[in-house]
Amino acid sequence: MLYLASASPRRKELLTLAGYSFTVLPANADETAPLGLSPRETAGLLARRKAEAVQALPEFSARQKPGDVILAADTVVDLGGKILGKPKDREDAKRTLLSLSGRRHSVHTGFCVLAGAKKMCGVESTAVEFYPLTQEEIETYLDTGEPMDKAGAYGIQGRGALFVRRISGDYYTVVGLPIARVDRILRALSV
Repeated sequence: MLYLASASPRRKELLTLAGYSFTVLPANADETAPLGLSPRETAGLLARRKAEAVQALPEFSARQKPGDVILAADTVVDLGGKILGKPKDREDAKRTLLSLSGRRHSVHTGFCVLAGAKKMCGVESTAVEFYPLTQEEIETYLDTGEPMDKAGAYGIQGRGALFVRRISGDYYTVVGLPIARVDRILRALSV
């Protein structure tokens, strides 16, 4: 059985599109990163923490069988070494979008697969460049509510796609799960 340590609708959709059946068992892990970690390292650490948090859950232990696998992921938006998390409110989302306007940033998605004693973790990074954004574009986007639950205050798979001039790397890393790389790991484990 595959357990997804995330309630993210985007991660659920990607796993479903890839043909996996799974059970969602969201992680309640500490998402604060120690000082001194890069945004890329932070994404990897948080994914590992989430996988380990699910592994430690009594409800996982109670039903765990040989061959069970946990998959966790965490996405971090990195603007010049500064992590842009999920916005606290509309004004925070607006500030975040203004900071991304006309600039290039990186999106790092850490993932961690736990299968018994095996632990396969990694991070994929993709560069994203935004067009310059007008106040009207930002306000219209904020009105959709889409930015509020997304790192960096945008969703590339939604209306936020209208802001993207170009990407360099894996599109699905920006969505929230580098599915091609994760699929290769899961297939190697016969999931």
